[in-house]
Amino acid sequence: MATNDLPTMPEIMAHVPEAIRSRHTEMSFEEYSDKRINDMNSIDGNLTGYDCPICKNKGVIYSHDGIYEVSRECECMKIRRSIWNIEKSGLKNLLDKYTFENYKVTEPWQKVFKESAERFINDHTGKWFYAGGQVGCGKTHICTAIVKELLKQGIPARYMLWRDEVVTLKAVVNDEVEYPKLINPLKTVPVLYIDDFFKTGDELDKFGNLVKKRPTQGDINVAFEILNYRYNNDKLITIISSERTIDELLDCDEAVGSRIYQRTKEYCKVCPQDIKRNFRMR
Repeated sequence: MATNDLPTMPEIMAHVPEAIRSRHTEMSFEEYSDKRINDMNSIDGNLTGYDCPICKNKGVIYSHDGIYEVSRECECMKIRRSIWNIEKSGLKNLLDKYTFENYKVTEPWQKVFKESAERFINDHTGKWFYAGGQVGCGKTHICTAIVKELLKQGIPARYMLWRDEVVTLKAVVNDEVEYPKLINPLKTVPVLYIDDFFKTGDELDKFGNLVKKRPTQGDINVAFEILNYRYNNDKLITIISSERTIDELLDCDEAVGSRIYQRTKEYCKVCPQDIKRNFRMR
């Protein structure tokens, strides 16, 4: 943010007491201004959640623009906003708990999940990560661990709890101001983690079997708008966890499912349905 309204240095000095002003008589305006800029940049700030050596946790960096002193936002603010978004989402407490170090590998399929996720951290260009299948098998743990590592690389991220946010988006879909305001950040954020994608309640099919309800057309429309935009931009990283398999996603909507399949070919991990793999039950 340019501070063109700041007073000039001569105007500032005019209000400085003579005893103090006299100490700087041998210092030119440029030298004094440089000193002032350096002094301001050296002050420690009080922002928390991320330690930035550039702005010293102030969130701004001071410099010159002609005769004016100006400040600009530090790059660390992108990371801080990502952290704040995660805090507001309710995922903040999980970032410390759901790490790769804390992911216990006791079965072969867990080893595959973990190794794939760790490889994805540095091999995500044009690729997405998908964790699907059994409830309580650690999908959110693995995906949260990925998000944390990407945040540490300085890549902004956003957490989207599908079942909650899609309701909000559908409620304002006809609002030409509010809808773009809510959906555009989900389309453009460098890292988007969608948790519980296409989660629905259960129902009985015509054979009396308990199955997941199909997502509504409104759900599908929102999913397509977000994922199609991200599909067309190789730089955008998308991480998805869901109780559904890729085949089940394709059955819900081929356009959405095929895009997820195309991007997650190398990093699509699905834990087969087995209540013994639900660690919440242990």
